[in-house]
Amino acid sequence: MRARSRRRPRHRRPAALLLLLKLALVGLVFAAGLALGQTLAEEDGRGGTLSYERTLKPLTLAPAPVTVTVTVTARE
Repeated sequence: MRARSRRRPRHRRPAALLLLLKLALVGLVFAAGLALGQTLAEEDGRGGTLSYERTLKPLTLAPAPVTVTVTVTARE
């Protein structure tokens, strides 16, 4: 006769603990996103936005040297 080894029963974590861990993870990711957003939005003090505004004047076009007209008649 063989001696049967008894397996330990699995210890299941309570559903409330898993939910709490998931919420904590979501909160950490959210806080990290806020911190990153604020860091990117802050000005670094090395100046600001620099804009240039110019009015462009149109160039003059030289007149066309020759105009060619081609007329085609229908053959019968």
